[in-house]
Amino acid sequence: MESIIVSAESKRYPICFDNSFSSLAEVCEKTGLNKGKAFVISDTNVGQLYIKEVIDNLKTYFDEVHSLIFESGEKSKNLSTIMRFYDVLLENRAERKSVIFALGGGVCGDMAGFAASTYLRGIKFVQIPTSLLSQVDSSVGGKVGVDYRGAKNIVGSFYQPEFVFINTSVLKTLPEREFKAGMAEVIKYAPIASPKFYDFLWDNKEDIKSIDEKAIRNTIRYCCMAKADVVSKDEKEGGLREILNFGHTIGHAIESVKNFELLHGECVAIGMSAAMEISVSRGYITKQEAEIFRELLRFFGLDLTVEGVTAEEVYKQMFLDKKVKDNKLSFVLIKKFGKTIRTNDVTEEEVINAINYVIR
Repeated sequence: MESIIVSAESKRYPICFDNSFSSLAEVCEKTGLNKGKAFVISDTNVGQLYIKEVIDNLKTYFDEVHSLIFESGEKSKNLSTIMRFYDVLLENRAERKSVIFALGGGVCGDMAGFAASTYLRGIKFVQIPTSLLSQVDSSVGGKVGVDYRGAKNIVGSFYQPEFVFINTSVLKTLPEREFKAGMAEVIKYAPIASPKFYDFLWDNKEDIKSIDEKAIRNTIRYCCMAKADVVSKDEKEGGLREILNFGHTIGHAIESVKNFELLHGECVAIGMSAAMEISVSRGYITKQEAEIFRELLRFFGLDLTVEGVTAEEVYKQMFLDKKVKDNKLSFVLIKKFGKTIRTNDVTEEEVINAINYVIR
């Protein structure tokens, strides 16, 4: 079984890759988890597919295994759902040595991790990401939390898992729309980290789109390596880690204004297109370079425009983002492919123009 090590300041842990859940209990043993109580949290979509298999495997190691399934979707990502998690933990007398397993996509991982970080002031948890987006991004790095009053991830903490367990075979059952959304987070790594990865995506786009086992494993592995490297240098987003927010400043605002009708990755794709427009307007990259990048997003079925919103309401929503500093918006722009610039001196005119570029 292949693994990558994340060396964050607060914790060192592995990202384990397999094509089934059969080695999950073995990893629990190797990482020294207590054999007492385990709690598997999943959503209605993923739970019906995989929770029994995961529970059966965990029962070979843990004394007790409990489960909780919540309604899938971003609209469940709130404190009311977290309270349900607390109720199950309390009713079954979860202890500090107990372990929460987050079986699902980014919403599940963020919420289960947040519950773990706050219950009894912190109990252990494990990420088992089942969507492409969560496998390449949200499950790694310890950012956990919930939405509050329409503001995306505004309540949360940094809390690292004991390990991340990626079963690549689950992507075969991932809905097509979810896979497309996940590809936005995959493609994000190309302009911010590696022109070589950009070439890899273009060269292997057909195999990746068809979820060829080798191509998708290499894709996920690269993204995890890139994120692990960033997190090891900047765990709590004090500087370098901000590059991972490319496309997210405008993307998060659109996601909130649209009342989470669009998936996170869909909004990130739109946000990246808008951010590219600012980079073009500043002369950092050419219009042709930006358009070629957009072509890759479109190849994977991502729509780069949004309707039913105004630039003004999106701009206003952006100031509820947790990355706002001194009432200034933080942006990640592409200086050239593989090199970014992090700035908070983007003018209102630049932002409004960029938002209008992606509104149809």
